[in-house]
Amino acid sequence: MKTSDLTKRQQAVLKFIRAFVQSEGRSPTLAEIAKGVGSSAVSTIHKHVQHLMDKGFLVRSHGKGNNLVVATSADDETTPSRPGRSDSRAEVTPIVRIFPFCGDVAAGSPILPESRALPIEVPNSIHRQRDELFVLRVRGDSMIDDAILDGDLVVLQRKGEYRNGDRVVALIDREEVTLKEFRRDAKGVWLIPHNSELQPRCYAPQRIDIQGLLVGVMRSC
Repeated sequence: MKTSDLTKRQQAVLKFIRAFVQSEGRSPTLAEIAKGVGSSAVSTIHKHVQHLMDKGFLVRSHGKGNNLVVATSADDETTPSRPGRSDSRAEVTPIVRIFPFCGDVAAGSPILPESRALPIEVPNSIHRQRDELFVLRVRGDSMIDDAILDGDLVVLQRKGEYRNGDRVVALIDREEVTLKEFRRDAKGVWLIPHNSELQPRCYAPQRIDIQGLLVGVMRSC
């Protein structure tokens, strides 16, 4: 398929991504793409990106889960790959990875299932090619001594095992979700806040379900 077969908006998105990568040396975020093509809706840009993936102009990098890459070739920008090459794989440049945003870390409900989650972009400096990531918004100040503030977005990884000292999101009694330091000893599971005004609490292991390990923090301001 040629770029002329794309809609005008899809062509604009693809053209912006290519120009941005060339000038900035990195891939743009969805918000940067939206601004670059004069759109106010990041969700619409996400749909265009998905359509470009479906048509072969954007692809997922091999073995990297949701890592999106833009397919280009050195001397031909009209098609995702150059006909007649002995290696049919297109040259690729990394673009933003998109992970599910599953709501707030706050009392009241478990984390949303991914089928109801919204896509959100995570910088390469945070995800570092990890898989099984998801994003939550922090509510409260229980981890302010770790410089994790109310309104921050935290990136978490689902894992099978957690070590003492890990910062985790824990589900308590299948009702309350909280971000704390994790420690386990003979007394049970400790969830430790990093705020001098708050006290650690200990729980029976069966009351705690660890949802994810903190791997990064994103701040909007």
